[in-house]
Amino acid sequence: MAKSLVVRRAELSKFGGALSQRAAQYVRMSTTHQRYSTENQAATMAAYAGSRNLSIVRTYRDDGVSGLKIDKRQGLKQLIADVCSGRADYSHVLVYDVSRWGRFQDIDEAAHYEFLCRQAGIMVHYCAEHFDNDGSFLSNIAKNIKRVMAAEWSRELSAKVHAGQCRISALGFRVGGPLTYALRRELVDENRISKGYLKRGQQKNLKTDRVVLKLGPPEEVEVVGRIFSEYVEKRHSEEEIARRLNHDSVPNHRRRPWTRSMINSILRNENYIGNTVYNRQSFRLRMRRVPIRKASGSEARASYQQRSVAMCFFAHNDG
Repeated sequence: MAKSLVVRRAELSKFGGALSQRAAQYVRMSTTHQRYSTENQAATMAAYAGSRNLSIVRTYRDDGVSGLKIDKRQGLKQLIADVCSGRADYSHVLVYDVSRWGRFQDIDEAAHYEFLCRQAGIMVHYCAEHFDNDGSFLSNIAKNIKRVMAAEWSRELSAKVHAGQCRISALGFRVGGPLTYALRRELVDENRISKGYLKRGQQKNLKTDRVVLKLGPPEEVEVVGRIFSEYVEKRHSEEEIARRLNHDSVPNHRRRPWTRSMINSILRNENYIGNTVYNRQSFRLRMRRVPIRKASGSEARASYQQRSVAMCFFAHNDG
């Protein structure tokens, strides 16, 4: 894509590339599953540029990044930085449509970034939209409606996905989140027949497939049992347990020394007794994490004691 769409400086004369006709393009896809999304966006922008005598000289891109916030969108942040610092050697920015610019929940934020470009004398074009971003009354109305629609689409999708994931979790299947120590993911079909284990970073491909948790290697299960035993029966602190494990050179899934937070995470993890826990925290639209419920200290210790007994039972029955 870079060779076919980015025009080199030495080739500008061949395209009649005066400074006023130079353009940059910004492409974004929300997830890594959208394999050809950025290529399709770039193809549309290349056709748009050709019809308006624009030469694309630079590409900014964000792969697998949500459009809700700008925090992790290094491509857009670099574009804005170049524009504001005067390093931009182009006078046009091409974007596939309003939603690729962003699905900001505050539409004024999307307008702000476009305003920064316009203030620097750089025009933003939405190549797949049915309006010209020329500042006219109808154009402004259409653009703001599109921004509201882009934000609302994210809100509606978030609610639907959350409801679906709650239902899947209630059925006993694993829903997202990184695994902790001594656990692994088993892929099963709609009849709960095993299709093998997923390695780190792998994801299921079929919508009808589900993921269930299984205990990992016996040596890791033994370490988890040791952690529970030392905490509940020997009354060792989390810091002391971590020191003992490091002293005995016990490896972990993070390939670094044990810490108090690692021990705490294991002690609080109900997956070890066969419970599937979901919706402990709310992180709607990546705005702010809100705990649904937080157990008190006495509740937590009673829970630890219960899990210590149940851990042995669960490990025995799983084997």
